[in-house]
Amino acid sequence: MSSRILVFKFGGASVKDSSAVRNVASILRRYEGKNILVILSAMGKTTNALEGVHLCYTLNNTKEALERISESKNYHYQILNDLFSPEHPIFSTIDNLFANLVLELDLAPEPLFDKSYDRIVSYGERIATAILNAFLVESNIPSKLVSAFDYVISDNTYRDAYINWDLTVKKIDESSKEWFKTPSVILTQGFIGRSEEGCPITLGREGSDFSASIFAFALNAKEVIIWKDVPGIMNADPKLIPSACPIEHISYREAVELAYYGATVIHPKTIKPLENKNIPLRVKSFLNPDGKGTLIDRKRADDAKVSSFIFKFNQVLLSVLPHDFSFINERNLSEIFSLFSRNNIRINIMQNSAISFSVCFDHEPAKLSILIKDLQENFKVRYNERVDLITIRNYTENSADEFIKGRKVFLEQKSRSTWQLIVGKI
Repeated sequence: MSSRILVFKFGGASVKDSSAVRNVASILRRYEGKNILVILSAMGKTTNALEGVHLCYTLNNTKEALERISESKNYHYQILNDLFSPEHPIFSTIDNLFANLVLELDLAPEPLFDKSYDRIVSYGERIATAILNAFLVESNIPSKLVSAFDYVISDNTYRDAYINWDLTVKKIDESSKEWFKTPSVILTQGFIGRSEEGCPITLGREGSDFSASIFAFALNAKEVIIWKDVPGIMNADPKLIPSACPIEHISYREAVELAYYGATVIHPKTIKPLENKNIPLRVKSFLNPDGKGTLIDRKRADDAKVSSFIFKFNQVLLSVLPHDFSFINERNLSEIFSLFSRNNIRINIMQNSAISFSVCFDHEPAKLSILIKDLQENFKVRYNERVDLITIRNYTENSADEFIKGRKVFLEQKSRSTWQLIVGKI
């Protein structure tokens, strides 16, 4: 039975309002009679809103945190009012979830920023799945809501959790026998799970894709479909490059490279579990369910047919130099990497020279200030803020011309198939 299971992932844009929720239900009706596990993200920009709540919480600004929670509740109530009659029990369910979210503000801020982040931000998916499940049941689509907290088990690395695969697979496999006794939709949260110490965790920004991959791996799924607001994986962001076009087919290898370098259509960790079990992945548009989309599998024949352009904005370029003009050696690098690890900062590109080591990473002011302080104990530190990282896969000689015109290039690297540049603002 498990080989017939389809795993669908719907992102925030797919349930951003009441008409979008209805559209998700209409897509699921197309697959009536099949076993489907649905992974759902928070609605619309709810994750951003809850990140704002968390920031206010860490700054002890309870008044603004409560205001932001109220705004989020009003947003969800607009959707509820369009979908349900006033006496429907979903209103009570959502009231309770928001009441519990408010109670989170009464707890003393965690010493670990990331741990309290996961506790607060994880409410977005819990609220979204409650609403969608209620609407599916109301629409006579057989649906059951299960909690990702009970199945996705990780270590205690908050905001970027490492999955306990053995325990996670065991829990999902045991329950799936009951879930799919008859054809049905099983709905659960993306992005979230439970740490080994029993606290909410998240899988990294846009981690719902990874959630779909985790469940697909455990279920030996037939296929994963990620439903997006684009016609598939594009070779560039159409907002930045109007001539961007969809890619019909790429290999797991090319997909993981694109994701690693920052392509936002797929979470970087999504591919490996699917490749390991040869589970195809499709990226399709929920606005055009009949469209081809992009197929990702083991075949590599089409990988080099089109150049792909990936932009990561708001970066920091930081260089570390020994105080005594000595060479950068393995001991220096070990210390530097340990500080990045301790501060949970992911390096996007690095370059080593005789007496300096340069890295580029996402600009998070709170983490940056702590990192600089830590590094300055043993090194000189220089850095540039507000730089951009451009990555070109399968480049040609002139691929970067239009992006670097009039801009200072701080760092450049080329390999056989990848060209990366760190550039300043115009």
